[in-house]
Order: sequence, then C-alpha cells, then structure tokens
Amino acid sequence: MRTYTGDQRRAVAFGLGGLGAGHVALGADGALRQWQLHHRPNHRGFLPDSFFALRVSSIEPPGDVCRLLRSAPIAPHPHPAPNVNDDLVPDADHLPPWPTVESTEFSASYPFARVGYQDAALPVDVRLEAHTPFVPLDADASGLPLVSYVFAIRNRTAELRHGWLVASLQNATGWDGVAPIDGVRSPGYGGNVNRLLKRNGQSGVLMDNPALADGDPTAGEMLLWSDRPAAVLPRAGSAAETLRWAEAIKLVTPVQLWDFSRETIDRALESMPPTVRGAHGPSPAGQTWDAALAVPFVLAPGEETTIEVVHAWYFPNRYVDWDQFGPERPYGRSQLWLGTHYATRFGGALDVLDHYRANPRAGADWSTAVETLPEPLAEVISAQGTLVRSPTIFRTADGVVHGFEGGLGASTRNFDGDVGGSCPVDCNHVYNYEQALSRLFPQLGTSMRDTEWSIRAPEGYLPHRAVLPTWLPQLHGVEIGGPAAPALDGMLGAVLKTYRSVRDGAGLDWLRGHWPALRQLLDHVRDRWDADGDGVLRGQQPVTYDIALHGPNMFVGGLWLAALRAAEEMGRLLSEHTGADADRALFELARKGYDELLWNGEYYGQPTTGEAYDFGSGCLSDQLLGQWWANQLDLGHLLPGDRIRAALEAIVRYNLRTGFDDHGYRVFADGDETGLVVCSWPHGGRPEVPLRYCDEVWTGVEYTVAALCLAEGLDDQAGRIVTALRGRHDGERRNPFNEVECGDHYARAMAGWSLLDAFTGFRYSAVTRHLRVGAKPGTYPFVAGTGWGTFTVTEDDEVRLDVRGGELRTTTIELMR
Repeated sequence: MRTYTGDQRRAVAFGLGGLGAGHVALGADGALRQWQLHHRPNHRGFLPDSFFALRVSSIEPPGDVCRLLRSAPIAPHPHPAPNVNDDLVPDADHLPPWPTVESTEFSASYPFARVGYQDAALPVDVRLEAHTPFVPLDADASGLPLVSYVFAIRNRTAELRHGWLVASLQNATGWDGVAPIDGVRSPGYGGNVNRLLKRNGQSGVLMDNPALADGDPTAGEMLLWSDRPAAVLPRAGSAAETLRWAEAIKLVTPVQLWDFSRETIDRALESMPPTVRGAHGPSPAGQTWDAALAVPFVLAPGEETTIEVVHAWYFPNRYVDWDQFGPERPYGRSQLWLGTHYATRFGGALDVLDHYRANPRAGADWSTAVETLPEPLAEVISAQGTLVRSPTIFRTADGVVHGFEGGLGASTRNFDGDVGGSCPVDCNHVYNYEQALSRLFPQLGTSMRDTEWSIRAPEGYLPHRAVLPTWLPQLHGVEIGGPAAPALDGMLGAVLKTYRSVRDGAGLDWLRGHWPALRQLLDHVRDRWDADGDGVLRGQQPVTYDIALHGPNMFVGGLWLAALRAAEEMGRLLSEHTGADADRALFELARKGYDELLWNGEYYGQPTTGEAYDFGSGCLSDQLLGQWWANQLDLGHLLPGDRIRAALEAIVRYNLRTGFDDHGYRVFADGDETGLVVCSWPHGGRPEVPLRYCDEVWTGVEYTVAALCLAEGLDDQAGRIVTALRGRHDGERRNPFNEVECGDHYARAMAGWSLLDAFTGFRYSAVTRHLRVGAKPGTYPFVAGTGWGTFTVTEDDEVRLDVRGGELRTTTIELMR
C-alpha cells in the first residue's frame, strides 16, 4: 500500500468507525478530525482537546521530552482543489501547548491506518495502528461504534527510558455535532458527567450527561479506555490543564527502588498523590469536561511495548433531520425517530467495549487478503471500505440500511449548505453504481431492495427516493427532485440489483415475494416507454444526470437490455419459462433495434432530438453501463462484442482528458490533471444546452468504464483511467479516502468494487453454486455472497479456495483463460 509523506499527507483523512455507527477521521499528520458521532454528516465537525501525546523521561537528567503525537499543520496548497476540504486542520492556530513531532508518515490497508512518528529528540520510536473491526458478510461485527488505537513504543537508546502515553478525549454528549466548540464551551454543553472506570487491570473514563432527556438526539455515552492501569484525570477544563497534569505526574517508588515491575508500577499508580486536583461534579452550564489517561511504560534498551487506547460511543437517537424532498408536509415540529441499529445490540459504551474485546483483531484477515492485489487495484479496493462505513450509510433501529447520496460538504454549499445528508435517501439511480456495500454485506443489499420494492406506486413505478419512516406517504405522483419525475434508470437498476441479491444468496423464496412487483414494474416500463412494441424505449426518460433524456439512447437502453436478461434468468429460476421466453424474445428485438439505431461506427450515440440536455452525437462515458451490470451478473454480451470493445476504446480515446479549464459546473479535475469526462463531442455537434454535468469527472463512472475495459481485455485503457483517478487522490490536494461528487463520500464511487471481479474474473451464484474465475496464476481476494476469502490459481490451472468467513458451496468450478 502507498505510504504518504511530506505534502502528500495534507489531505489524507482516513475514516474510522462502524458501519452506520459514526465516524472520526485520522489524518496523516496523526491528528483526529471530522468528528461525526451524532448521526449528522458534518465534514468540518471538530472535537477539541481530543488527542494523543507522549512524555519520555530517564533516570539521569536532563532527559525529559514531551511531544504531541501529531506533526505541525502542513501549509495550504498554493492551488487548493475545488469542492473538497479534507486539508482543513481545524485547530491549526491553537494546538495543545506541547511541541509537535517533526514529521509523520502514513499508510493504510483497510481497516487499518498506520502512522509513524519521526522526531530526532525522541529517544523512542513510536508507531500507531488504528482500526475499527471489519468482517465481510457480517454487518454487525463491522458496525461497532468504536475505534482502537494501538501504539507501539520502542526504546532506541542504550539506557532505560520510562514515560507516559497520554490520551485526551472531550465529553461530547449534548453537542449537536455542528456548533463550534471553544475549548470546552458550546451551547449544548452543561451537566456533563465523567466517571472514573477501573476494572480488571484496565483504566478508563465513562462520560455521559444525565441532564439530557433519554430521547434527546445528543444524549448518549462516550468512553475513553486503555488496556493497562493508568493515571486518570477524569475532569479537566482544557488541553493545557491536561498536559500540565501529564508534566507533573511521577512514579516515585519505582524510580527510588529501581523496581519497574508491573506490580510496583500498579501500586504506585494507586497511591499517586494528585498533582492537579481537577474539578468535581457535573460541568457548569455551557461547558463540558475533558478526560485524560496517562499510561506508564518502562523500556530497557531495545525493548518495545504496545499500549491500546479505545474510543467508544453510544448515541441511540437518530431522527429525520434532513429535507425529504417533494411537497411540503404538514408535520410541523413533529420529530420522526428512526433510532440506530447498534443501540439495539448494546446497552451502552461499556457493552460496545466488551464486545470488541472478544475479537479485537477482526479485520486483519481482510486487510491481508486485499494486499495480495497489485497496485493501484489494492488501494482502490481497500478504500472502498471507507465509503461503506462513512456517514453516507446508516442503519436504523429496525436494522434496515439506508444511504444518502453523500454527505453535504464543500461541494454542496452553493445550493444546500454543508451539514447533513446530501440528497435523500436511497436514491436508486445513484445506487445503480454502488457495488461495495451490497457485495461486502449482501444482507444489507437485500435490505435496500426490500425498501425499494415496498415504496412502489400503485401503477408499478418506483420513486427514486424513499421518505423515512417508510410508513409516511411516499413520493407518488409528485415532483421528486433530481430528476423531477421518477428515474427510469433507477427503476431498471432495481431489477438488476434484485438479481444480484438472488445470486448472492437471498434465496428463491425472497425472490418470489418481490416477483409480482418486479413484473408489474417491467409492464409499466413497456406501457410507458415502449408503446409501439419494438423493444426500444422512447419519450422522456428521467435519469441520474438530474434531467430527462429524450428518444432512444444506449445509457437507458443498455440498462433495459440487462434488465430483460436478468428478468429472464430469474423467471427460469422460478420455473416460469413462458414469461422467461417472452423476456428473451423482447431482449433480442430490443438489442437489434438499439444496435441499428444508435451505432455510428465508433460508439453508440443518440438521434438528434433538439431537446435540452440530450447528447446527440456525443460520446457518453455511461453508454455501456448496462453491459457493466451484465458482466457482474453473468448475462453475457448485450450487444456485439466487437462494438462493445470499439465503443470502450472510443470512450477512453475521446473522454480521458489531460488538462482542464473552467467549465462552469462542479470541478473534480482541474489544471493539468487527467480524468474521464461524462460526455464529449469529438466530431462537433455539441448542443446549445448539452447534457447536464457533461464536463465533470465522476469517479463512479471512471470505475465502471475501467472495469468494462478489464473485462474486454483493454488492460492498458483500464490502467490509464485508474492511475489518473488515484493520481488525483494522492493526498496532496484530495483525500485518497473520500471521493466527492454531490457531497463527500459519494455513493456512486462504490462502483470501484467492480474492478475486483473484473480483474480476477470471479463470478459465483449461490443458486446454481457455479464458480468461475479468470485470473492469471496468483492469489486474490473474493467475496461471494455467502462466503469470502482468497483463491489461488496455480501454474497448472488448479483453483484452490481458502474460505475465511461464511461458507461457499460449489457444485462446479470453472477456470476461464
């Protein structure tokens, strides 16, 4: 995995926290930022006085070195990237009053983030490994509201060293996740209580606010904990107070007796006189408390020790606090409670900790599996995990998963501010590109399908957004927003995503439950857009570009072809062969019609209609999205194979651009960067009102085109796209772990998962139990609905499976070369 040093650390912010359970980011400088524990996406959320520090002393003077375990803020880039703010250091001008380390280096292999600290004055080497448990297929094991920080400290000198690892955390109960906090002061604070926790050789501080009502959205608990006995400052009023305490604490008896045994140190901690008295009782109105642990260590020359610190939290109350779109609703000030799933599993932060302690290294197997991949593919697949567990995705108390398009941020302030979820919710046309969530956690993909089918209109169509709670009136017969009418591409994607869930193990009984709704939807599409019965969809077709296309086009047409093939396959699984034969016949008719109408010799265009936003002779990067879906579902070529390859070559030839000028829309690639634009007009004919967003660069679309190229043997083209994409997200101006579109951590970027199966050729159906791989000799990770692990292809064409989680029942294994 890539190591980030120097200026390439500037924008790195690695998300930590459980799936749907809150988020805090670890910067490559070692600082914590982007605190989003209270169910409100807020990329600028900052919790002061929450940091790590180190004091290292020696028996003989003058050895006593104190350092914050973070580097100094990196100077802003002379040309900051637009629409992002991961480089923001909220406390840049008021750091805690100890010196920073000279520098850091950062690397990550999801779910692990690693920081190395460099400082010539420190007599010890210090490394941090931070993670939150992550287990493919197990959403609960991957949904802990907790972060583990393990520090490794090694004495690199020739004399004994002793000291303290200091961990400070602010009690944020009562904070709304948005209001600025001045030290320990914020309007939501007051009545905060910090309680000393000691048990089983562990130390900690449990934090809450009993003054808050149980249903308050900011009510809950936080926990600062270490796996070792520690000096504890339960209540402090500032970072300066905490660090002054750390400067004054001492282990008198061990030093006097030269006895640094664990037992002696533990006794000294118990009898240590207070050096800073600290405060007592609940915090005053408008204020909270900080808490701190100082974990002692003693190291002989060359000796190393590890110290673990855990942050856990428990905020059970999620409410609908976002704009639901559609018409005004007569709910007034009513609060719509959704809850959060992890609160149904745990009674508080201590329960979360105890659950974690039973399997603290969950995630190591996935990390090592991904590391078998070549770069930059390993980096792409690793980073997909940060998208899945970002604030974009959440689980309500009933266990159902939902997702915003992204989190409001720098890219959305022009129209929607920068706090909250970007564009509600479960937007089916954006989630047409999502693969990482549904492949890593198939039961959550199935959950999203259940919601999607449950909100269909009586006429059979699907609105492209859900209103929560789903017992409220849905967006039927009203203008929705983004686009105004129900998105046709999202409806077709619902069919494809349903088949994906079936292949991933949802089962035929589950499919039977949704089959009538699926058939009604396909009938609606035919009646509404294929009135003449030739299989080609015409008329106003609302799509993911927040507009409607008019007339035949391969973007919608390809999804239609894939949906017909998927419906055919599902019908045969249900032994409904008459309907399946009809779907196949319509597919063949539609395939012929689209190919004849739209192929222009290089790629699939669109007849000129004169309507605003149509692309006409343009080369649309999304023109083969249906084929991308067909590849993942083993549906074969939807169109002639030679034309698919030719169209892909044209997309890369014309749309992969180096050098960008201002184009009047959102900028996701600029200057001399390289990126794949949404659409271009290589031979002229750009309409006066072109396709909306045509000049933008969307990573989700780049991933789909790259995966298509890999599937068609166009490895060079795929490599150029992925190299360009990751090059823009190199840490210097953009965060490698945050791909932005209409908001941070944008859901469309989860298309990157498809590169894994495109590269390895891995396909599995839990229904037929047929497994196919197409990789060259080597070892590769896989996730296959019911099981995950690695597979190895030997030089003599043997396929060996190492299932590390779940089970994978196979009837046949096919190796494709």
